[in-house]
Amino acid sequence: MRDKLKRLIESVGGILYDKEEQIKQAVTCLITGGHLLIEDLPGMGKTTLAHALAHAMGLAYQRIQFTSDMLPADITGVSIFDSESNRFVYHKGPVFTQLLLADEINRTTPKTQSALLEAMEERQVSVEGETYCLPDPFFVIATQNPISQYGTFPLPESQLDRFLMRIQLGYPSEKAERELLLGGDVRDKIASLEPCLSSSDLLELRHLCAGINVSDSVLDYVQRLIRFTRDEANFEFGISPRGSLALINTAKTWAFLHGRDYVVPEDVQAVLLPVFAHRLRGVDGDGGYGGEGHINKLLTHVDVLG
Repeated sequence: MRDKLKRLIESVGGILYDKEEQIKQAVTCLITGGHLLIEDLPGMGKTTLAHALAHAMGLAYQRIQFTSDMLPADITGVSIFDSESNRFVYHKGPVFTQLLLADEINRTTPKTQSALLEAMEERQVSVEGETYCLPDPFFVIATQNPISQYGTFPLPESQLDRFLMRIQLGYPSEKAERELLLGGDVRDKIASLEPCLSSSDLLELRHLCAGINVSDSVLDYVQRLIRFTRDEANFEFGISPRGSLALINTAKTWAFLHGRDYVVPEDVQAVLLPVFAHRLRGVDGDGGYGGEGHINKLLTHVDVLG
């Protein structure tokens, strides 16, 4: 399985140059069974990463371009009257897929953003009193532009918390941008990607990662980190139990990805920023956006050894 994961990362790395760390983070998030939020400036490769992952992981894929005039039914589906049967027939929306790309999710209103909440948390959609299960596996990769840009609606904390991880891509290096300029049409490269995993592989990987061992000393370290966020006066509120579970589960997958069957403190530290930063809000109100300073404070003030 680790060989398949290596091929997957290399395959996507052939599309998104010089972003191996971010690709590993995204793969870790999906294998753990969580949803991924990618925040960056337009044109940095957010949609490309999501599209390449869907192809390389062999997942059914749908994309929704969020706009200010979208309605919840544009995501979940709508009932249309059928004159032949003399009844309303439910037509499923694009959320019924294995990997849903919610492109520029903060371009739409909170009412429409919230239509994803049940799907992300419960893996189901309720419409007109009926409940419809989503495919398994089901992932959401959402992209968003910085909130300082015109026409954005910040995601509420309740929705940010539904994302297991949040990552940023950043500008490419000079060498990577040179390869990009000479590389031809990215869409053709994505279309030619061969799947490296199957749905059954993903489920098996999830089972293997769940069995990774976490020692008492690592659990003690994780609990010290969490307690610091709850006790530190500079944080408006601390990490929730959902956030603490997210850190442990993600660290297990990260350890598996790096060839270990046990978690070390370095695994926890490696995923701390993408797992915690969007869940922390400082007293100055900078929650969910940025957050690197909060994580540096955790790493500086919380001793690994206690």
